[in-house]
Amino acid sequence: MKTPLLNIQNLEISFKIEKEFLPIIKRINYTLESNEILGIVGESGSGKSVSSLAIVGLLPQNISKVSDGEIVFEGKNIATLSKKELQNLRGKQISMIFQEPMSSLNPSLKCGFQVAEILEQHTKLSKKEIKQEVLQLFSRVKLPDPEKIYESYPHQISGGQKQRVMIAMAIACKPKVLIADEPTTALDVTVQNEIIQLLKDIQQETGMSIIFISHDLALVSEIANRVLVMYQGEIVEQGSAVDVFHNPQHIYTQALISSRPSLAVRLKRLPTIKDYLENSVNSEIITSEERKKAQEKLYRQDPILEVRNVEKEYFSTAGLFGKKTGFKAVNDVSFKIYEGETLGLVGESGCGKSTLGNTILQLDKATSGQIFYRGVDITKLPSEEIRSLRKEIQIIFQDPYSSLNPRIPVGKAIMEPMKVHNLYKNDAERKQKTLEILDRVGLGAPFFNRYPHEFSGGQRQRIGIARTIALQPKLIVCDESVSALDISVQAQVLNLLNELKENFGFTYIFISHDLAVVKYMSDQVLVMNKGKIEELADADVLYENPQKEYTKKLIEAIPKGN
Repeated sequence: MKTPLLNIQNLEISFKIEKEFLPIIKRINYTLESNEILGIVGESGSGKSVSSLAIVGLLPQNISKVSDGEIVFEGKNIATLSKKELQNLRGKQISMIFQEPMSSLNPSLKCGFQVAEILEQHTKLSKKEIKQEVLQLFSRVKLPDPEKIYESYPHQISGGQKQRVMIAMAIACKPKVLIADEPTTALDVTVQNEIIQLLKDIQQETGMSIIFISHDLALVSEIANRVLVMYQGEIVEQGSAVDVFHNPQHIYTQALISSRPSLAVRLKRLPTIKDYLENSVNSEIITSEERKKAQEKLYRQDPILEVRNVEKEYFSTAGLFGKKTGFKAVNDVSFKIYEGETLGLVGESGCGKSTLGNTILQLDKATSGQIFYRGVDITKLPSEEIRSLRKEIQIIFQDPYSSLNPRIPVGKAIMEPMKVHNLYKNDAERKQKTLEILDRVGLGAPFFNRYPHEFSGGQRQRIGIARTIALQPKLIVCDESVSALDISVQAQVLNLLNELKENFGFTYIFISHDLAVVKYMSDQVLVMNKGKIEELADADVLYENPQKEYTKKLIEAIPKGN
C-alpha cells in the first residue's frame, strides 16, 4: 500500500485557557497523498487554520501545544522536531500562503528582496542567480512586468498581485506540500478565479500537494480532489469533492452549502447553521410575480437619490517639478435609486465602487456633477447642513472592528451618534433605545457593557449595523459589509439587513465583490468598470442575460460548485 506524503494521526491541539490547557482540536485523522489537492472547509473557529499551523510548527508559543497524536511527513513526526529542524523544513519542504498578503509581506522591504530571502536561506545560489530565479518565479505566477514588481514595495501593487508575490515566495524552493490558508478571501471574484487557476496550474506542473483551506465549499469544490469538513475542532465529514458537494451526509455540511445565496432561486430567508441544527429551515421563495409587484410599487415614487454625471478625479505629481496627472476614479456616472430599493454595486477592485459610495456620503467631494437627495443637490450644501444630513445617509463598514473605539463599551458606542444628533431627551432614553436596537440585531441587553474585542466577527458586524440604524437613516451604503464573514454568519447578517429593510423602509446601496450575494440582495445591479457604468439592469435579468463582455466575465467567475 502506498504511504501518504502527510499523515495526521489522532492529532490533539490544546490551548491555555485561564491556567490549564484544554483541547481545541479533538483527535483528528486525515492523510494528504502525493500530487493531490485536499480542501479543508469550515467556519472561523472550526480549527482549520490551527491544525494547519501545527504542520509547519507555527502554533502560538506558550499558549498552545500539540498535546497528543502525530504529524508524520515522509516518515518523520513534525511535532517532535527541534526549532532548527523545523526551520529547515519550513519553506523548503512545506510552505504556506497566508490569508492576508498585506500583513504577511513586510511593508518596508521590496517584493523582490522578500522572495530572494527564502532562496538565500535554503539554496546555495549566487546573488545574480537568485535574482534571475525570482524574476522567473514572478513570470510563472503571471505577474505583469516582473522587473518592476521586483523593485516595488507591497503598497505599490494591487491585492491580487500581492497574493501572487506570496505564492511565488511559497513555491520558490519547490516544496512538496503547499498550505494555502484562505488565499482568496478578500479578492474580487475574477482575481479569485485567476488565483485558483494559477494554483491548479502550478500543482499540475510541479506535482506538489496542496492543502487548500476556505470557509467557502463552492470555491473548494472547484480546486480540490478531496474535501474534509471541520466543525468545532473535529472532522465531521470527508470524501471526494463531488460526493461532499452533491451528496453531503452531515447536517453541518448541508447547512454550509445551503447558507450561500443561490443564483437559481431567490429565497425569502437564507438558511443558517442554527436553522439546520434545529430542523427549522424555511424554503419559501420569492416568485417573479411577487418581485414584479413590489418593484412596480417602488418605481411609481420619485427617486430618493439621483446621481447625475458625477465625476471624481484625483491628481498626482511625479517628482518635485513633475507634471500633474489626473485619474478619474468615477467617470460620468448617472443613476436613480428609489425609497425601499436595494441597488447592488459590483466590479473589480479599483473600478470606483467605494469612491462612488464615499462621494454619495459626501466623505469625498465630487469633482463635477450633481447628487440629488430628496430633490436637493447635496454637493452644494454648506458643512453644517451636511452634518445634519449624516443622520439620513449612513454607512456600514467592511471592518466593524476598526470603526469601533476599542476603549468604549458597545452600548455607549451606539448611543454616541444619538447624542451628537440630539436624538431623544436624555441618556436614560438613549440607553433604552440602544437596548431595543441590540435586541433587534440579535444581541440583547447583556452585551451593552462589553467591549469590541469580546465579540466574534459576525457579532461585531451586528454592532456596526446597530450603530448605523440608531440614527434611523433613510439611505444606507453597505460597503463590503459581509465580505469578511463566514458563509453562515454572512447568511444571518443578510437576513437581518433584509428584515430591517422591511420593518424600517431602509434603502440600500449594496457594494460587494461577491456577485452571488449582490444578486440575492438587489432589485437592480449597477456594474462598474474603470470608473464608468458598464451595465445597469434588474438583478435577475442581468445575471440571466448579461449584455456586456465585462459583466459576462464577472458572472462566469462566480464559484458554482462542481
